[in-house]
Order: sequence, then C-alpha cells, then structure tokens
Amino acid sequence: MLGFSNGVHPKGRKTLTAGEKIGRGPEPDAVYVPLLQHIGSPAVPVVEEGQRVLCGELIAKAAEGLSANVYSPVAGTVKGVVGHITLSGKKADHILIENDRTDERAFLPPLADRSRESILARIAEAGIAGMGGAAFPTAVKLGTDKKIDVLVVNGAECEPYITCDHRIMLEFAEQVVKGIRLCMAACGADRAVIGIENNKKDAAAALAPFAENIRIKLLKTKYPQGAEKQLVYGCTGRTIPEGALPADAGVLVVNVHTALAVYKAVEEDTPCYERVMTVSGGAVEKPCNIWVKNGTPYRDIAAFCGGREDCARIVSGGPMMGEPVFSLKICTAKGTSALLFLNEDECVSKKAEPCIGCGRCVQACPMGLSPVFIERAAFDKKYEEAAVYGAEQCIGCGCCSYVCPAKRFLVQSVKLAKKVLKGWREKERAKNNGEGAEKNG
Repeated sequence: MLGFSNGVHPKGRKTLTAGEKIGRGPEPDAVYVPLLQHIGSPAVPVVEEGQRVLCGELIAKAAEGLSANVYSPVAGTVKGVVGHITLSGKKADHILIENDRTDERAFLPPLADRSRESILARIAEAGIAGMGGAAFPTAVKLGTDKKIDVLVVNGAECEPYITCDHRIMLEFAEQVVKGIRLCMAACGADRAVIGIENNKKDAAAALAPFAENIRIKLLKTKYPQGAEKQLVYGCTGRTIPEGALPADAGVLVVNVHTALAVYKAVEEDTPCYERVMTVSGGAVEKPCNIWVKNGTPYRDIAAFCGGREDCARIVSGGPMMGEPVFSLKICTAKGTSALLFLNEDECVSKKAEPCIGCGRCVQACPMGLSPVFIERAAFDKKYEEAAVYGAEQCIGCGCCSYVCPAKRFLVQSVKLAKKVLKGWREKERAKNNGEGAEKNG
C-alpha cells in the first residue's frame, strides 16, 4: 500500500455522526448569500432589492476571469446587497433574501447533449466549486488544456469529526459514481481512482457495484491522507513536483461531494445552492449530517442541532485545518464542510513555551518541511529565508502544531510567512507586467 511519509494520527471522533443519515437542516428566516464562495473574484449581482426569486434562481453571475455563478437557496424577497461578517473578521458583500417558505423552485434547462463542451458549460452554469473545502471553480479545473489521463476522487475525509463525505458515499453511491464519469468526460481522463481511507470500508462496498472500470483504492488511515499531493501519490504512485499542480502530472482531483454536485447539475438540472455538512462535537445535543442551504447563519444551525454558543471553542471545518468561529452571524457557503462545538476536554490550551529543539514538527510534516526554522525566520521577518525553508510549499494541515510539545503556533507562523511571500510575488509580477506594457507601448 503506497503511503506518504510522516503525518499524524489524531483521534478520529467520527463515531458521533458516522451512523447519522443525512437529514434536512434548518429553514432560516433569512439567508445571507456570499458573493464570494469560491477562489477568484466575487460574483456580480443580477437581482434588485424587492425582487422575488425562486430557490435555484440565478442571483449573481460569475465575474470575468476566475469566478462562479451564485444561486438563491430559498424562495423569497431580495432585501438588497449588504455587508456581512465573514470568518476572516472582515465584512464582504452578501445578498440578503427573506425566506417566504414556499419552496418554489427554478431549474436549469435540460441538458440533452453529453459532449465534453456541454458538460463543462453546465458545470460552470451551475456554479459548482470544489466542495472539499478548496472551492476552486470546478469547470475551470476540469477544463484544463493539459493532457489528463487519471481522475483521482477524494473520499479520504481524513479530518477528525467530519463524516459528510462518508455519508454521501453510503447514501448516494450511484449518483456519486455517475458524477465521477461525467467529470471524467469533462477532463478527458481515461480512468479514475477513488481514494478512501480504510476506516470507511463500508463506503467502498457501497460504491463498488456501480464502479465498473473505476478503481477503488483503500488508503491507510492517517492525516492528512486527503491532501492533494498525498492523495495523488497514494492513488497513483505519481509525485507532483515542487511548485507544480496535479495536472502537470496528468492528474486531476475532485471531491466526492463535488462529483455529486456535478451529477445533480447534469442529470437533475439543479444548480449548486446547498450542501451536506457535519455538525458535531461534545457541545452539540444532536450531532448530525444535514443538507444546509448556502447563506444559512451559523446561529440557525446551532439552534437546530442544539450547539452551545458558550462552549470552549466553535470551529468552521475540521479541528486541524478549520477556522475558529467568533460570531454565529457568519453564514455557510459552498465549501463549508462542518461546524464543530467543542468542550474543554476536546481542546488544547495554547500557552506557547520556548522551543525545545525536539524536531517533532519536522518528523510530522507530510511535505518534508522544517516548520521550526520557518517560524524563526517569520519572527525575525526574514521571509526570503522562510522561502528557502519551503514556507510556500506548506499545505496548512497543522501536523506541526499538533505534535509540538511546547505548543508553539507553528502552522500560524508558516501561514503568515506564506501570505507575505505571496503578496511579494504578486507585487513583483504586477511590476514586471507594468514594465512590459510600457516597453510595448
């Protein structure tokens, strides 16, 4: 069994929801639908204040360049475009819609043609973005002009607590496989491999009857097995070079939830306006997996599931790579995989102590980096030195912080260095492009 080096084995804590079938989530009185639910530029509103919209109706069109369409998750009245708080702590534009609870729906026109171009156009039209968390516009990824021979499907779901992908594979096995075949047609891949951690053998068994000519690969249960480079190596044996993308190795990666969204767009004419998410943790009365409409306030989810706002910590996403929630006014988006309400005994106090030079962060890093040296360079603001130690290759998995006995804020320091370096690179490119334009002029 192929496997990546290093990594960690955090407690899974998946039993809280692994047996919970997917149900319907809360029906909010109002939704705040983000115009930016994807990597790239915010979508451009195409509705006006006072306009009535249907569930599944286009409310914001993809901007030029990298962007994605946005659809209304409810039937109701548009109250306007408002600034609303996000996980980053900053306000961003959201379309506020008052839910009239009629559930009147609009659908995309039926797609008769199943050519590659038609499938790609439908995926773009439906506003699908990577639902494993990256939220990269799926049509852009699948529409690459590079030669792709293998589609790798991410069913690993290695983050603790989260089980929404597991339940999708169990309950929508046939639809997921059909979605995978549509993704293969869209990117031109000859074959596909579904990577699943070996603690989810029931999911592999559920998919197998429909997966003729699609390989199901059981992977070692280890974090971060679902990270792109680690998953590609585990499923294909191919190594993605530093600074390269999977497409450069002839591979594309999609999540199982993304494959389901593609199926729904092509076969059921349904755009992307809701998703399955896990609500879990020791401070939740009813841990569950539920369909949640994009733009649903976290407060509505907390009330629906019995999540305690006064718990030790609330996390959006998984405990390793997720973001702390400082306000339940924040709303869900296409990439919101989980909402966790954690007790004191599920959290680790973070009073940092001096580094003891044990090297555990180096041993744990699945990318082979030296987080301790990157942290020191970041503290000294020697960001070019941080780049030499590989800060830009960090995948933000959090393994280094997880194993650090001194409780250093390693992953945060590496992310800071990576962010600064990215800003420098972008300024340098803009400067070079400007100089080039002047010469051409």
